[in-house]
Amino acid sequence: MRSFLKIFLASFLALVVFVVVFFFFVAGYVSSFARNPEEEIGSRAVLVLDLGTSFAEKAANDPLAAFSDTRYNTPGVYDVIRMIRYAKTDSAIRGIYIKANANGNGLGTTEEIRNALLDFKKSGKFIFAYGDVIPLKAYYAASIADKIYCNPKGGVEWKGLTSSSPYLKGSLDKLEIQPEIFYAGKFKSATEPLRADKMSDANRLQLTEILGDIFNHILDQSARARNQDSSLLRRCVDEQLVQTAGDAVKYKLVDGLKYNDQVLEEIAGKIKSESVTQINFVPLGKYFEAVKTKFKGSGKDRIALIYAEGTITGGKESRNEIGQEAYRQLIRKARLDQDTRAIVLRINSGGGSALVSENLWRELTLAKKEKPVVISFGDVSASGGYYVSCNADSIFADPMTITGSIGVFSMLFNTQTFFRNKLGVTFDGVHTAKQPDAVTMYQPLTDLQKKFMQNDVDSIYHDFTSRVADGRHTSREYIDSIGQGRIWSGQKALQLGLIDRIGGVQDALDCAARLAKLKTYRLREYPEPENWLDLLLNSYTESVKAKTIREDLGEQGARWYQMMSDYQSMAGTPQTRLPLEFSLIP
Repeated sequence: MRSFLKIFLASFLALVVFVVVFFFFVAGYVSSFARNPEEEIGSRAVLVLDLGTSFAEKAANDPLAAFSDTRYNTPGVYDVIRMIRYAKTDSAIRGIYIKANANGNGLGTTEEIRNALLDFKKSGKFIFAYGDVIPLKAYYAASIADKIYCNPKGGVEWKGLTSSSPYLKGSLDKLEIQPEIFYAGKFKSATEPLRADKMSDANRLQLTEILGDIFNHILDQSARARNQDSSLLRRCVDEQLVQTAGDAVKYKLVDGLKYNDQVLEEIAGKIKSESVTQINFVPLGKYFEAVKTKFKGSGKDRIALIYAEGTITGGKESRNEIGQEAYRQLIRKARLDQDTRAIVLRINSGGGSALVSENLWRELTLAKKEKPVVISFGDVSASGGYYVSCNADSIFADPMTITGSIGVFSMLFNTQTFFRNKLGVTFDGVHTAKQPDAVTMYQPLTDLQKKFMQNDVDSIYHDFTSRVADGRHTSREYIDSIGQGRIWSGQKALQLGLIDRIGGVQDALDCAARLAKLKTYRLREYPEPENWLDLLLNSYTESVKAKTIREDLGEQGARWYQMMSDYQSMAGTPQTRLPLEFSLIP
């Protein structure tokens, strides 16, 4: 009887919780229809762009947004571009206020947002920017503002770019773990942290050049926006002349030193608001809900815009992965849909599985035979990301997009000595062939196995360079000469013929429309939004897992944990991907 009561009460409690959650969801869902988002924007509004927000390619839906007046979905990169463009002619929007305390976005995304802001300025509406301490990447986006201010006790972090990686060979040696690595391409540096204790000369060369390309672009564009001499801005970096907020004013990086309340007072005067508290600041998320229905276009003909972001894997599609089956089906669906006249793939990926990259390349190649296929590169589209894209009708990238990295690697970890000497564990078994036919992590590879793995890597590299040569209408020998795993900036990739044009998502869509001979079209975006329950469960699961790891290991420990976890997941599978810790630090 007691067991029955326990089961009954537990079931009853679960039912009550479900009913309560369902009630609040329905209430929020209905209320979202009852409200008119456009009316909520009001008049004399100032659109708020917080650069510290990380914008993914696809909008991030908040499962609790329907229940709150202060929580909003986070728009995707192209949503932000479209909103700024729409605000240019929206009579409700008087100007834009940029929060420049940080920039949570990559350089390609920053470039696209900055270009949209430059276009917005043509309307004659104002753009003000403010930050207590403004980092270089945030400053680059904010430099186009009519007025840019920093805190009198803050300043501008006017420094150069740095790229650094941790090298794990020493740790692996101490653990007596031997990585067995096979790669094609002298610049393919993804495995360097496992096989060396410092940067190779080839890797140092490529990183020095790409950082130089990117930094020169930042200097030139910032100087143009501020009516400055780029050589003076470079001298400010080289000689570290900008140490205080006063220095930022002296070298005309900012227009003045003000506290936040003083900037708001100036904005209030600009829009003739009676007080700071009455300024109608509109967050991007709120504006997105109000105007997103205006972005779909019209007509029967459609262009499919497919967002692909993250690591290329054989798993299911998730927020940070390009899963094989999910994206193969999306591309196939767009190909077979008679009303879809063109496909634009927006890809932001450092690569992943070589086999999955080949399979997605195949799907896009099939689609290209039936309708135009145009590619738009985001912050990064390298290695497997480039493999997938190389046969498109046209490829667009931003000047600071990281691309190329045409190379392959594969690796295993020989843990036999680690298990024996550290844990006292040994392994033994039998096999039916003269040579051990199973590759495991518990014994070293034989010479024959090593030969097979290197042959596999070399074969994939040959296929990779051949795919690119065919797609770019050149020779495999030329692609090999600029390949070898080397990364390039988008600007340099244009000169080398790896891309066709400098431009963003909108430029790619305009190109697709021209190729399909469309004057009007409806935009169909994929992947389609998840249902609210999946969003709620996935968001909760991911946040709990990430929080637990950070609490146990700390931020740095969590990064190392993720890095080692990723290396483990790649073992034994040929990879076309960038280094795990590749980053540019402004």
